Amino acid sequence: MLDAAEPGAVDDAAEVLRSGGLVAFPTETVYGLGASIEHPAALRRIFEVKGRPANDPLIVHVASVEQARTLVAEWPAAAESLTANCWPGPLTVVLPRSGLVDDVVTAGGPTVGIRLPAHPVARALIASAGAPVAAPSANRFGRISPTTAAHVLDEFGLSAAGADAVAVRPDLVLDGGAAPLGVESTVVDLSGTRPRVLRPGGVGVEDLRDLLGDVDVVDRLVAPDDAPVASPGEFLAHYSPGTPLVLVEGDGPAADALAAALRSAGSDAAVLDLPAEGGAAAAIVYDRLRAADADGHELLVGHLVDPVGLGRAVNDRLFRAAHGRVVSGELAERDVVAERLRALLAP
Repeated sequence: MLDAAEPGAVDDAAEVLRSGGLVAFPTETVYGLGASIEHPAALRRIFEVKGRPANDPLIVHVASVEQARTLVAEWPAAAESLTANCWPGPLTVVLPRSGLVDDVVTAGGPTVGIRLPAHPVARALIASAGAPVAAPSANRFGRISPTTAAHVLDEFGLSAAGADAVAVRPDLVLDGGAAPLGVESTVVDLSGTRPRVLRPGGVGVEDLRDLLGDVDVVDRLVAPDDAPVASPGEFLAHYSPGTPLVLVEGDGPAADALAAALRSAGSDAAVLDLPAEGGAAAAIVYDRLRAADADGHELLVGHLVDPVGLGRAVNDRLFRAAHGRVVSGELAERDVVAERLRALLAP
């Protein structure tokens, strides 16, 4: 692991990318696992390291708007408006790709997702590498996204606290501190007749509508596991702890009630407690999931947060972490619900 604050560390990491290696690096959203788009073998290795299905495309990170425009066949007015107002930042735009983008990046599809990150280490790394960097989150596929370098090390068995060491792993982890936002970028598809949000994230839907007017939003968008997708984060089971998670459509007391009912039914259930405000919840949701998972409970019970701004993104991640298991708050105290959940989620 290299500390990004050390002299020469970012350039050393860029040399790994230029040589066809994989680097885990910080962004303002989560840590990414990056490869230069000039090295198709390295791009394929991302899928191997993560255990990522080939139908799940990668987001390409760029150092400038000018670099982004070389990767697409069209640059509509909506892209100009969004990038002028939201880049650098946690927004990915999906556009028809140019010939510079390899099929492995797009899962063979006609579009590519592009983002200009705001994190100074990420931007310096991409600029030093001299080419755009394709990067999903730096974790095994379907698992909880990492927001610190320590999470990355644990995820790939590179620390004493982590899982068993895996055979394939990043070549380098660049430590730039904790990711300040805590959840992934918003993904907006601009390739059709109307802008469409494929994944809620760091830029709120309200802000997108202020800039673009009509924007289509599909809550809890879920793609079949074997279908090509236009954006990461569309599968139902994603961002998941090893411990089964159940959500309550309600607040903290509703989650407490369901956990108590589960404990009465004989399950060791714990509450995943989060702030109600979306920004505060986003900053800690993945860390809380990791900590709760490590505590060794049989079941985790979480609650949804205020669905405004970042709250929409937090709820999307919780829904997928729970594999779509959501209980109405009105039913949380009913013993029959707890009994059925216990039976459903029993090892």
